[in-house]
Amino acid sequence: MSTMRAPKRQLANVGPITQLRGGRLWRRLPQLVLGLYLFGASMAMMVNAGLGMMPWDVLHSGIQNHVPLTFGTIITILAFLVLLIWIPLRQQPGIGTILNALLVGPALDLTRLFLPRPEELGWNIALMVTGVVLNGAASAMYIGSQFGPGPRDGLMTGLSRVTGRSIRLVRTLIEVSVVAVGWLLGGVVGVGTVLYALGIGPITQALLPAFTVELRPRSTPETSAEDVPED
Repeated sequence: MSTMRAPKRQLANVGPITQLRGGRLWRRLPQLVLGLYLFGASMAMMVNAGLGMMPWDVLHSGIQNHVPLTFGTIITILAFLVLLIWIPLRQQPGIGTILNALLVGPALDLTRLFLPRPEELGWNIALMVTGVVLNGAASAMYIGSQFGPGPRDGLMTGLSRVTGRSIRLVRTLIEVSVVAVGWLLGGVVGVGTVLYALGIGPITQALLPAFTVELRPRSTPETSAEDVPED
């Protein structure tokens, strides 16, 4: 007796109009906004832990050593440069792409207003690990809402779709690469950076199926959330 496998939920590569027409807005919109806030909050945890920045922030801090720009300005400029890479990947931006750029920074600043800065190593480690896990969950939440990934996550999903490699592998390679460049530019690297670079891909991969909401009417699937290619 054979057992039929449950249908796979899919990540669709569609434009903003199709995203809005995809239905289930009662779930998708709150999931998007909450995911973006938690993403910024997880970044604040990593910063306050003081044990190493997230890989992209290592790059941002490294660039800041060489140009007279604020940290936030560098993040914004780099986000638009990353979006240019979307063009050959045919990755379509969406509402979530814009909201990512608008909400994550303020969410980080707001969280740091009440988030403690522990002085004991044990609490620093706990804050760092929680930040990494929460970031993976937040990434799965806003990507799975199907309103388009943020600039950097769109690079991840686009490369995964085009190359046929797993999201886990692609994200890990991207994170390790930006850390290397950021470190060469003088960016801040620590044990938290290594933990994030190696752990965020598997965490996001594991949680993405649970948070992926299929669009209705159904669009042609581009990237599977449950059955992406393995390494």
